[in-house]
Amino acid sequence: MVRRLTHLNALRAFESVARSGSYVSAANELGVTPAAVGQQVRALEAYLAAPLFERHGRKLLLTEPARAVLPEIAAAFDRLAVATEHLRQSARGAARVAITLPPSFAAKWLIPRIERFRMAHPDIDLRLDTTDRLSDLPRENFSVGIRYGTGRYPGLESTLLMKELVFPVCSPALLASARKDFAPADLLSFKLIHDTTLASHAEFPTWASWLKAAGIRKAKAPRGMTINSSVMSLQAAADGQGVALARSVIAAGDLREGRLVAPVPPALPSCYAYYLVYPSGLPLSRTAALFCHWLKQEAAEFEQEQAP
Repeated sequence: MVRRLTHLNALRAFESVARSGSYVSAANELGVTPAAVGQQVRALEAYLAAPLFERHGRKLLLTEPARAVLPEIAAAFDRLAVATEHLRQSARGAARVAITLPPSFAAKWLIPRIERFRMAHPDIDLRLDTTDRLSDLPRENFSVGIRYGTGRYPGLESTLLMKELVFPVCSPALLASARKDFAPADLLSFKLIHDTTLASHAEFPTWASWLKAAGIRKAKAPRGMTINSSVMSLQAAADGQGVALARSVIAAGDLREGRLVAPVPPALPSCYAYYLVYPSGLPLSRTAALFCHWLKQEAAEFEQEQAP
């Protein structure tokens, strides 16, 4: 069957305007002028003999038919972007996997293990982009992503890697300074370290919810030290600055090496977990598939090690 890809540039301009909501934003993305974007959109509307946008004041709103086909057009451009990247890597003889992932997961879990992947696949280069922002994988040329959340990501295939628990941790020296029959209520005599990384997520465990789960219902969590970094919160606890609420995946290395100890139960299940994600309906490159296979194996071994 002959594919008729007429007005491809106009379709690209339409998709960019529809996604960004303005000719100016689309022009910046495409590297042309707003007038050129408008000309492409008008040409497409003339070809289709139908409007694609309706103006309401300064807002551009999609017509009903345009809204119906936009997901298919966007997915098609995503597929083209992925295929072009695969072709570019093949032409250059390059073997690279680009991964977007949270900084805490990279520092505390992936980096200590990454040499094992490099030894197994010395011909594959990895590019790690650490950010808590939810990146747009196809448009930012990421092969795969690792996300910490609920696993519901529209437009992405999502595979559970590891679940997580939340519990108190402190330095061995701090615990040694306490009396031997240490109880959850005794934590209130220490400075509590508050990790505010997920403070906007009301369902995520905090010191207040942990104290309640530990049966300390009337106590209010002291203000203590507030840090907007999970890694820095663990570092402060390891340095004896107080007691932090740790997430089991990123605290595992510090616990194993003895830099941190878990003084008292309970360990609360986190409402979030780590997921491997990649665009739905788009093929993974050979190198990305190898990385995903290795990552899932490492995660399975880690969870087996952590099992009671």
